[in-house]
Amino acid sequence: MLSKEEVKNIAALARIGLNEDEIEKYRKDISSILDYFQKLNELDTDSIKPIGHITGRENISREDRVEDAGDIGIKEILKNAPETKGGYVKVKSVF
Repeated sequence: MLSKEEVKNIAALARIGLNEDEIEKYRKDISSILDYFQKLNELDTDSIKPIGHITGRENISREDRVEDAGDIGIKEILKNAPETKGGYVKVKSVF
C-alpha cells in the first residue's frame, strides 16, 4: 500500500490539495489500482501478436497536392468569408 508521503507527493505533482481524510481514501484507491496493474503483469502475453490498432488498418493518406481553384473558385470561397480585402480573407490581428 502507498504511504501517506507518496500520496502527498502525487497530489503535489498534480497540484491537488488534499486533507487527511482524502489522503487516506486515495491511499487505498490508488493502491488498489496499482495492484490491478500488477495482476495484469502476471498474464502470459508471449503468444499474443502486438497490434497498433484494433481495425488492422495502416496509414491511409492522400497525396499532398495543390489544386488550382481558378478565379471563379476563389470568388466562391471569398463569398463565404465574413470580411475580405484585396482578394484575401481579412482576419483580426493576433498581436
